[in-house]
Amino acid sequence: MVNIASAALLASLLCVPGYGAADVAGRMDIVDGDTAHVAGQTIRFFGIDAPEAGQTCQNADGGIWACGKWVTERTRARFQGKQARCVEVDRDRYGRIVARCTADGTDVGRWLVQEGLAFAYRKYAMDYDLDEKRAAITDKGLHGSLVQDPAAFRAARVNGQSTGRVAPDASCAIKGNISSKGVRIYHVRGQEHYERTSINTAKGERWFCSDAEARAAGWRKAKR
Repeated sequence: MVNIASAALLASLLCVPGYGAADVAGRMDIVDGDTAHVAGQTIRFFGIDAPEAGQTCQNADGGIWACGKWVTERTRARFQGKQARCVEVDRDRYGRIVARCTADGTDVGRWLVQEGLAFAYRKYAMDYDLDEKRAAITDKGLHGSLVQDPAAFRAARVNGQSTGRVAPDASCAIKGNISSKGVRIYHVRGQEHYERTSINTAKGERWFCSDAEARAAGWRKAKR
């Protein structure tokens, strides 16, 4: 028979929020904009999504830049080596701990979204929705550039496909588009329709590194 003291202890444990979840504390080593190693565990920051380390973005004048690398560097500058405490919220499909982390009294995920280094991952949580909107209003960080959704970027990479307006490789940013009539036309930076043209490799469209490469593949240059 369970005595009164044991029953009370069991009830108190069941009422503790997060009971049974991992509580990881230790030195934080940044992997990229939304992932870190803490005390030997791989932690995915809860409620946010950041560009992949190899992802590129496009700025207002059409220039391509390594935004994923920049986000990683900014995150490291702020949190690398800090003592962190991460409370598990979930586990992702890779078995990583998805957690809310604090370092120096700062909510790491919230700081990243407020600085425009990551986006609110609304598919899973709305915790940082307003933080992202405030950052977007002032074009802070990534909001001043054209950025492919990180989840879409990952999916395209897994499938060996690329869909979007921003070149995955900044040195190969010529857009090989196929019109609705099947005409193969390529666009270079500065041309009228370059910015609005999106490339879908699943349809046979592609990126080129030079005019010569595009012409050799059977594409013609856009007239304007």
